[in-house]
Amino acid sequence: MPIAMTKEEIEKIQIGQILKVEADDPAAEEDITRWAKRTGHLILKFQKEGTLMTFYIKRMK
Repeated sequence: MPIAMTKEEIEKIQIGQILKVEADDPAAEEDITRWAKRTGHLILKFQKEGTLMTFYIKRMK
């Protein structure tokens, strides 16, 4: 589900803006990283504290 929600939210922001995504799904780290690479968006920062992961994704197109 994190990918579907991330895709939906990134379409709401302008190109060049940054989306903050928080997830606690263990698969999110690999899934969101792969999704960003495939769709051409840039992960500027990734943090992991316990089970909470935070991604800062720059919309590139």
